[in-house]
Amino acid sequence: MSLSSYQSVDREQLAKDISELHRQALADIGPEDYRHMKRMERWGQLSSLAGYATAWLAPNPVSALLISQGSFTRWTQVAHPIQHRGYDKLDAAPKHYKSRHFAQGWRRFLDWPDWMTPAGWHHEHDVLHHYRLGETADPNNAEHNMQWLRQSRLPMWLRYAIVAVFSGIWKLSYYTPRTHKELRLLAARQQDRPAPPMTRLGAWSWFTPQGRALWSESILPYVAYRFVLLPALFLPLGSFAATSVLLNSLLAEIFTNMHTFLVMIPNHAGDDVMGFDDKAKGKGEFYLRQILGSVNYPTGSNFNDFFYGWLNYQIEHHLWPDLPLSQYQKLQPKVKAVCDKHGIPYCQDSVFKRLLKAVDIMVGKTSMLKPAAA
Repeated sequence: MSLSSYQSVDREQLAKDISELHRQALADIGPEDYRHMKRMERWGQLSSLAGYATAWLAPNPVSALLISQGSFTRWTQVAHPIQHRGYDKLDAAPKHYKSRHFAQGWRRFLDWPDWMTPAGWHHEHDVLHHYRLGETADPNNAEHNMQWLRQSRLPMWLRYAIVAVFSGIWKLSYYTPRTHKELRLLAARQQDRPAPPMTRLGAWSWFTPQGRALWSESILPYVAYRFVLLPALFLPLGSFAATSVLLNSLLAEIFTNMHTFLVMIPNHAGDDVMGFDDKAKGKGEFYLRQILGSVNYPTGSNFNDFFYGWLNYQIEHHLWPDLPLSQYQKLQPKVKAVCDKHGIPYCQDSVFKRLLKAVDIMVGKTSMLKPAAA
């Protein structure tokens, strides 16, 4: 998008058009939206059940992929929209499917067994990422986060190799410690205290508050649940069965990391995606940035969208993060029409094309667009 085109967008009218679509969506929300989410949840549960039902036979990629899909679904299609308050407006949804009760207290590993704490991920993702999209303050800004690699003197092939390894462990190595870091910084601001020292080593050290929280609230509970308790349930079938479940669980963890990396990282990165240096001023500018700073993948059917975790509707999701998943299918063509009306690029590509563009940003081969250079 050229600088003149960017500046000439009628932000006031854009805000009206986007707000009208939101009003229509809110009026359309009903019990079917909750039933739709439950259907996606069951698909994920069936994936997990089939994975563990066969995982004890022998280490194999099929069982691992099924377990991985179950974990992926639980995060992207249950925890994600619920924490965004997507089902808070629905009387049909039980209270543990509402944002204030989901994964709280003893329900943590019943509702959302994952590395991240619900509170940490809510603040890092729902607040900081969504309302500072593409800015340096956005914790998911791939270009900014990977400056150490972009500016390194490593050969390009080695940089790509590092990203490939990172994709298999990124939930533990990046997302989990990052959510703990942002939660501690938030607590310091709320208590009017100076920001605590945050070092990479300290983030993992048991001798720092941040490190202890990481181990006691995330790493140890998840390891105990996923890699100790679940394999131990198969011990009555023999040590080989339990070991097979453990190995399949470890492989599933790598697959889940790679799957989420594939659909999450490219959503906001590429040499045709816009980044920003300052905070958006006004609703129209905010909406414009959500469109120009986001990318969609192929959309249109439950089966297709299930494997993307509904992250293929990233533009619509960033415009209205508090909507049920099923509403994005209905809104997608309407949002595209609004973009056409205002001359705003609506980026929708193959996920593999977007992955290459995102990785090129991470290794320093290309850079994000900026309004001043658009």
